[in-house]
Order: sequence, then structure tokens, then C-alpha cells
Amino acid sequence: MNGRSLSIVVLITVAGLLFGLNSCGRSQELVSIQVQPPVETFGASTTAVIDNAGAQVQLRALGTYIHPPVTKDITNQVTWTSNTPQMFTVDSTGLLTATGESCGGTLVSATLTTNTSSGGLSSSGALVTGYMTGNVVCFTSSGGGGTGSPVLTLTFAGNGAGTVTSSPSVLSCASPLPCLTQFTSGTAVTLTASPTGSSVFGSWAGCDSSTNTNPCTLTLTGNRTVTVTFN
Repeated sequence: MNGRSLSIVVLITVAGLLFGLNSCGRSQELVSIQVQPPVETFGASTTAVIDNAGAQVQLRALGTYIHPPVTKDITNQVTWTSNTPQMFTVDSTGLLTATGESCGGTLVSATLTTNTSSGGLSSSGALVTGYMTGNVVCFTSSGGGGTGSPVLTLTFAGNGAGTVTSSPSVLSCASPLPCLTQFTSGTAVTLTASPTGSSVFGSWAGCDSSTNTNPCTLTLTGNRTVTVTFN
């Protein structure tokens, strides 16, 4: 082999080694999180909501990575959060528990901050989040709309943001997601709206009291929907 051919072989070998080192040094990147099961439903229309208290399901968080492509169980690495803790709580291990206090649906999230790669290399610091939906079926005495335990549905309107709490203290809801809660028929309910940030209270719809008065008051003898507007 002449000197020129030997030089070419050496260059190719060195390039291959550098490529291999560069590939090994690439940061393994988390690109998505899938929560399993994606949907979980507790209760039935003929079962009182309180009877679901303590019902549990173990959630799992599966992370999808690239460089190289792989799926890992990251259940104990993510931060678990329930959007409606009055309906479900979730602990640091992903154990979802129904409280028996309210019914409807809510989101449960699993979030990981990717400040570093699995190999310890610096990365972008992005937040990667996956979601599942937890449902508690509202009770109706007839299994389809009875008034033994009527359901109060709260919805939000307007361009502002805020929270609503109830007395009795069964409902606690933050915009923009609606929430549903059951009360004993005949319960006198007070709903208090609290704007957040630069938002201001606008009005109520569906209350027994004046639309411009905060708090809202109503006596729940059947299923009702109340809407609060934040501007």
C-alpha cells in the first residue's frame, strides 16, 4: 500500500471514530409522555358519589425518547398533579384516589423538566407533560336525571380568569375548565367568584340572586347550570 492510500485509510478511520464519539455524546431527549390508562371512570348513576371515596388506580407514565429512540417507564420521575383535588388526589407515585366529594371529569398530568439528559448532558430545560382523564359518574336516583342529589354544573365565560368556591365547601373550580358537583336536594348554595391577576368579576348567569351580585346564591332542587364571567 502506497503512502497516499494509507493516508486515505487513516482519514476514513479517524472520521468514523469522530462520528461514533459524536453520536455517543448526543443528549438523549424526552419528546413525549403517555399516561396509562388514558381514561379511568369510577362509580355509576345508581351509586352515591360518596361511595366512591377511596377507589384507586395506579397510573403509569411512559416517556418516549430519541437519540436513540426508546420508551421508558418514568412513573417515579414525573411530577403528578390533579386539576381538581376535590375529585381526585394523586400522590408522587402516580396512585390516583377518588375523594368521594364531587363528580364530573378532570385532567391529571405527569410533568418532567428536561434540564439534563439521561446521560447528564445539558439540554433545553423544556417541560414535557402528558395527561389522562379521570371521571366520577354523578348519582341520579333514577339512573338518568332524578333530583335526589341534583348536579350543579359551573362553566366559565369571558376573556378573564378566576376561581369559584362554594358554601357548603364542596365545589372549587378554576377557569377555564367546567366542573360538576352534587348536592343534597334543597341545599342553599353560595358561590363566590374570585378573579385572578388583572381580571375582574363580570356577572353570573343561572343564579337565584342578581346577575351582577357576587356571591351568587341559589337553592338546588334540580340539576342546574351556572355560568360566571370574568373580564
